Amino acid sequence: MAIVRRGEEQEGTRGIVRRREWDPFELMRDMFLRDPLDEIRRALSAPETGYLPHFDVKETRDAYIFKADLPGIRDEDLDVTVTGNRLTVSGRREQEKREEDERYYAYERSYGTFSRSFTLPEGADTTGVDAELRNGELTIRLGKKPDVHTKKIPLRKGSETGKARA
Repeated sequence: MAIVRRGEEQEGTRGIVRRREWDPFELMRDMFLRDPLDEIRRALSAPETGYLPHFDVKETRDAYIFKADLPGIRDEDLDVTVTGNRLTVSGRREQEKREEDERYYAYERSYGTFSRSFTLPEGADTTGVDAELRNGELTIRLGKKPDVHTKKIPLRKGSETGKARA
């Protein structure tokens, strides 16, 4: 019987082999040295990621409609621009002022500036863009150019095609 010590090198058939055994003492050392609050401290000291609203984008028969929930954003803090075939929505959500005597148990809402850009399809009419912010919901409507509307193409019946070829 051979005595194997932790972390020692052993001579094997294919040269020197470093053998790693399961060590319960090493596991306990790692557990006792781990600080469970370290992740929380790092997250609190990290810079803000900012506020990034989510958009719903849909196409109807005669328009493209963009919607986003933007609670707490005022009209003057929001910009909607169209440049070429790119729609850009940018704005700022201000953080509430904190008083020194206030104690927060949770601080989860996000604040900061945001900017979202969308590439518009060829058929979008950028001359008549309508944007409205009502009750914290932004709705942007872009019409379609008249020549881009979907046109249904009727199909000939199979029997008519056969007569034409004969």
